[in-house]
Amino acid sequence: MSITASHTSVLASLLGELASGELEIVDLTHTLTPDFPVMVLPPEFGQCQPFRIEEVSRYDGRGPAWYWNNLFMSEHAGTHFDAPAHWVSGRNLPFSTIDELPFERLVGPVVVLDFSAESAADEDFLVTRAHLEAWEAENGTIEAGAWVILRTDWSKHLGSDTYLNLREDGAHSPGPTADAVAFLVEERDIVGFGTETIGTDAGQGSHLTPPYPAHTILHGNGRYGLQCLANVDRLPTRGAVLFAAPLKIRQGSGSPLRVFAIAPSRKKEGQNG
Repeated sequence: MSITASHTSVLASLLGELASGELEIVDLTHTLTPDFPVMVLPPEFGQCQPFRIEEVSRYDGRGPAWYWNNLFMSEHAGTHFDAPAHWVSGRNLPFSTIDELPFERLVGPVVVLDFSAESAADEDFLVTRAHLEAWEAENGTIEAGAWVILRTDWSKHLGSDTYLNLREDGAHSPGPTADAVAFLVEERDIVGFGTETIGTDAGQGSHLTPPYPAHTILHGNGRYGLQCLANVDRLPTRGAVLFAAPLKIRQGSGSPLRVFAIAPSRKKEGQNG
């Protein structure tokens, strides 16, 4: 495809607005460290291993002019991406692993659903279809092809036990019900769903029908998940563009990634962080 004057103008305008501060880049990724919490499953199942870093050399006898590390991690450590093949419902779909994802679907508009007040009041808060319909009545219809992020401000618990919030009966954190996810996928045709919590499902999602409805419905329909997002409170309800490009791991089920968004500057809009 040839580059037209229109294409050049759009790209130049984007770069100009970034340079002027009209637009800003919002980093939605937590720093990946060895102590970053990972999903804990019942002991009879295999476990997600925490991130580990091993120094190879740092301007010393092991390598006098260079610094580098070996990395050891789960595909689902830190801020990460879930491909359809991650869940049994998506295992037989085409383009279901990380290396096969249609690249154009990794960039798109983002809609932020702010249920942070409800999540602060109830650690097991569940977003239902009725909540989404009420949200749309106030904010407009969620457009097809959008990434939808559930804002709960849960990322602010990172560094405390509340982030995983594990007790004898399992984890406790907010998430969606099956009717909410089905509504987003089947009636709004979203590309993916993102959360600030350790998973796209509620902490007690195993007790819902079907169990873990976000994983089951999203991945069974070829949609994607983003977990452990940061700085969601810096995004507008609408008007930002999300970039979510995982590592291209052959037959991978997921991947840590650097996910970010381009959004109108809060300073320009007079918004408070």
